[in-house]
Amino acid sequence: MPRLLFAALASLLLSACATQPGAEIQRLEGLRYSPDDWPQPLYADVYLPPPSAIPRLRPAALVVHGGGWQRRDRSDMEATARQLAAAGHVAINIDYRFAPAHPFPAQLHDLQQAMAWTHRQADAWRIDTRQIIGVGYSSGAHLVSLLGVVGTDHPLDRPYGGPHARLAGVLAGGTPTDLFKFDDGRLVVEFLGGTRAQVPERYRLASPYHQLGDSAPPFFLFHGSLDTLVPRDHAEDFHAALQDRGLSSRLHLQPLRGHFASFLTRGSAIDDGITFLTEQRRGGDALARSEAGSH
Repeated sequence: MPRLLFAALASLLLSACATQPGAEIQRLEGLRYSPDDWPQPLYADVYLPPPSAIPRLRPAALVVHGGGWQRRDRSDMEATARQLAAAGHVAINIDYRFAPAHPFPAQLHDLQQAMAWTHRQADAWRIDTRQIIGVGYSSGAHLVSLLGVVGTDHPLDRPYGGPHARLAGVLAGGTPTDLFKFDDGRLVVEFLGGTRAQVPERYRLASPYHQLGDSAPPFFLFHGSLDTLVPRDHAEDFHAALQDRGLSSRLHLQPLRGHFASFLTRGSAIDDGITFLTEQRRGGDALARSEAGSH
């Protein structure tokens, strides 16, 4: 009898554990997010957090890979997507169209479509659509940063943007923030369809630094201190511009790392970024409740 009782208790314990955060992350692979009439079919891998004993809405993260706007794929960001899911985010790890076949702003349009698709799946995946952050590295960080600073009535918000495309925070590493700083290098020229002298307004429009207004979500920026591909002043100048406007930003310089080493050792920076953006969200929620109570 005691043996049967022990077996029954063990079975109940195992069943209970299966619904706790220690359970496995679920991966939904190769889901098409682009519309049927889009110039190119685009796909995402979605990572659902371990199930919780208390059903609730969850934050989400739009995850965007690097590669100079013209190579690599979403598999580069799988570890980051799993890290986000382990922290409770529904992570949507996407592909996007590449230059030079698809020059800017095609890639931003892809992100806006991914955000619209995420909103349509929100009920099924229990996503709090007010808590979607953008996460990226290198050119992917550039794209989520640009998406973060584009607001209502901005020219880049048309025709595929709108309320669904607003981010609650940005976690960006190795970010090109001011494309004028590049000496007409091939990747930037092919991305924008010309040199700085030929299409200066496109360089300005595509640079998060030059599109930053008086409102933006919180930014967590991490950057290798020895990065020569995307020099550290991209992060430092953008961080200063955010702070000058009274906007929330934190800059984490990774010592003795170049561009690729910063990506390969990004794990702790992702953790720190999640913590920072979560604190910012909770602080904003507390302020909103306080203001509501004062009326």
